[in-house]
Amino acid sequence: MTDTVPFFDGHNDFLLRLMKSPAPRETTWLGDAGTGHMDLQRMKRAGFAGGLFAIFVPPVSSGPPPDFKALMAHPPYNLPLPPAMDHASAQPVALTMAGLLHWMERAAPDDFALCRSVADIRAAMDAGRIAAVMHMEGAEAIGPDLDALYLFHDMGLRSLGPVWSRPTIFGHGVPMAYPGTPDIGPGLTDLGKDLVRLCNRLGILIDLSHLNEAGFDDVAALSTAPLVATHSNAHALCPSPRNLTDRQLHAIRDSGGLVGLNYATFYLNADGTADTSTGWDVMLRHLDHLLEVMGPDHVALGSDFDGCVLPDLIGDVTGVQGLLRAMADHGHDAALIDRIARGNWLDCLARTIG
Repeated sequence: MTDTVPFFDGHNDFLLRLMKSPAPRETTWLGDAGTGHMDLQRMKRAGFAGGLFAIFVPPVSSGPPPDFKALMAHPPYNLPLPPAMDHASAQPVALTMAGLLHWMERAAPDDFALCRSVADIRAAMDAGRIAAVMHMEGAEAIGPDLDALYLFHDMGLRSLGPVWSRPTIFGHGVPMAYPGTPDIGPGLTDLGKDLVRLCNRLGILIDLSHLNEAGFDDVAALSTAPLVATHSNAHALCPSPRNLTDRQLHAIRDSGGLVGLNYATFYLNADGTADTSTGWDVMLRHLDHLLEVMGPDHVALGSDFDGCVLPDLIGDVTGVQGLLRAMADHGHDAALIDRIARGNWLDCLARTIG
């Protein structure tokens, strides 16, 4: 494989980095300073054809961000969950990030498009524009009356995870722990079940990536849409609560959904560490397991760029072509690589957001 393969990515936290960056936002987005994992110029060089851009309200902290590589260096570990956050605190931050995504389109109208449907995504790609879909990671910004969901939907929201790894009024997330199981705590609240039903009616994908197992099962029982985990890996290969058991993978497959392969080292490495020497063989083992359990139509990419510790082999968005070449060297043909890189996401989004 020698040509650049366009790819669609299931999860990134660029909006958080853009919001928090001390540099001018034009530099962080339009420039090529090499900070973080992404910017417009690197995305264009990398073959980044589109992806889900997360609105994520970070935990309130007065200190520096945690050093996950150090915190996860010596398993077992069980990092404390941040406390719950109410919608009055979360909503202004979420609105800021939604506004930034709209600004990114206006700052680069020939290169970037905020998309609300698969038709929009395909049109953007055909025109050589990066196709962005607004995602929300943790639904704290949606209040108990759910009215804000209509507002965010009007702004372009088409994918939502009810929880990040902290409790919400909708359900419970899994901790950053190793080893561990996703079978932790109760399922969705009654309000969480109402949220699922409203997402179905509005055509908003429901992301299962941070939900605990009981919440996963509640979504599976309630939702009329395919089950999707935008950025998760195989629990059988790395027993982190954030990874999915084979039973969960079967449920996703049977619903017509998909899983986006997460590049976070601590969800890839068998020992649960954030060691960045992770090789292609480790990533390919997770990929092979997902393919074996779910089949070729249900596996995609979900990097977690700007939100995780990456393998050195990837480094930033420009390293994805190395992963795709490793897939080819591993024996996967061009048709399968295209499906994993882009086609499966487009097909699944057609069945969820329309």
